Amino acid sequence: MNNKRQRTDIIKAEAKRLGFMSCGISKAEFLETEAPRLENWLKQNMHGEMSYMENHFDKRLDPTKLVAGSKSVISLLLNYYPSEFQIDNSYKISKYTYGTDYHFVIKEKLKHLLQFIQQEIGEVEGRAFVDSAPVLDKAWAAKSGLGWIGKNSNLLTKQVGSFYFIAELIVDIDLEYDTPVTDHCGSCTACIDACPTQAILEPYKVDGSKCISYFTIELKNELPNSYKDQFDDWMFGCDVCQDVCPWNKFSKAHKEPLFDPNPQLLNNSKKEWEELTKETFDEIFKKSAVKRTKFEGLKRNIDFLK
Repeated sequence: MNNKRQRTDIIKAEAKRLGFMSCGISKAEFLETEAPRLENWLKQNMHGEMSYMENHFDKRLDPTKLVAGSKSVISLLLNYYPSEFQIDNSYKISKYTYGTDYHFVIKEKLKHLLQFIQQEIGEVEGRAFVDSAPVLDKAWAAKSGLGWIGKNSNLLTKQVGSFYFIAELIVDIDLEYDTPVTDHCGSCTACIDACPTQAILEPYKVDGSKCISYFTIELKNELPNSYKDQFDDWMFGCDVCQDVCPWNKFSKAHKEPLFDPNPQLLNNSKKEWEELTKETFDEIFKKSAVKRTKFEGLKRNIDFLK
């Protein structure tokens, strides 16, 4: 199948069949506008202790250094917005961690998509990426027309919002490329005004080292006392800048059973979280991304909130 249009159409149709919310495609090339931005962000230490952000600078910006001979970046969005939420007056976790760890769920879908491409199109080399390699997911998704980077530095999409995962397949075949969409944040500053730790310094500029998600997930040391009472009861991650975004009024519940949460996660009170044992932690978060912080990490966060 040599027709670029046909190839592109069948890939997008299969992505939809696999449950992806949308699929956009861009040319695999050096991300020229992102290079100085990323460099400045790192120079200003806005990545805090996430030293891995400094590694593979060139690979982050050039997909041909990740996949030899790559020609196209296929960007995919997978909805995770839940149909049920944690009870009020509970310590909170980010909605993306309610169910099974997204790495496993998406990797499986991407594996199927790549196999499908190889079966239908023939000899195709490619690699799947889910937040696990030096790939600037949001930049590629924006380049592929799946949304625009909002003032909170998340990818935003009209009629959909931002509660979705972003993943890529980088492949060595030519496809039809999509075009970026325009920014629709306008004069809104809801995310900037609502951030509990003022991590959004100005529109489109987030200091990662001040973000509640950074503190509760990435920071391995003690949580800084100067931020006591500023965590708004978040014990793992934070959704504030997404919750207040007007575009998320359009979020619809996902249809992925693997993202359904353990009922205990939704119904635990603060007191129950404070009395959390290692056994209960393992049971509630058996396959969740929360396991990344381990029992000790979550306990540290809860103790900080008490």
